[in-house]
Amino acid sequence: MGRTAARLRRTRTEPTTEPTTEAAPKAARPTRRPKPAPPQRYQLPLPLRVLSMLLGFALMVGFAVALAKLTLEPSPASKALVHTNLHPGRSLKAYLDQPAMRDAVKQIGGNIVLGIPFGVLVPVFAPRARGILKVLLLTATVMLLVEFAQGTLITGRAFDIDDVILNTTGALVGWLLLGRRLGRAVHARKPAAKAARTSKAAKASKAPKAAS
Repeated sequence: MGRTAARLRRTRTEPTTEPTTEAAPKAARPTRRPKPAPPQRYQLPLPLRVLSMLLGFALMVGFAVALAKLTLEPSPASKALVHTNLHPGRSLKAYLDQPAMRDAVKQIGGNIVLGIPFGVLVPVFAPRARGILKVLLLTATVMLLVEFAQGTLITGRAFDIDDVILNTTGALVGWLLLGRRLGRAVHARKPAAKAARTSKAAKASKAPKAAS
């Protein structure tokens, strides 16, 4: 009897070893490090920006006058020599087939130089169109209108699609050399703090909602 009572007391005092049904805590998700803010680009002070706008406006007016004089001035003596060209590359081939290389450089280089001011001045006057694609599209549109006016209204002038291609190439050269940097320096970008708040709000909206 004494042994039986001792066994009962030992059984009552021993802790149970049944497995608990509590769920294991979920592994914490790794936190993403915030992206560093992009470095701020150099911007001209306000007085210099205003001066640049005024100077650019004067250059744009002068360029428009020169463009009209070069492209829209009648040339009756050349009426029998000019022909409408709607096939890209035909006039370029004719320029390169000339005996004097100087004439080819004058024709091709002159049309390229004529388009450079578009690539430089458009980013200054049209900040929403300072991207390369918009600059090229605007240049091509303006030069297409000029060529159309040449072919239909001006004596001794003709429409030439190669001139449009060369002018647009000149705009690309002007944008790469100066227009891109000048547009960024004259027109201010969004403040870094505002851009950071916008980025945080976008990340918060994309994050999955926590389970209740």
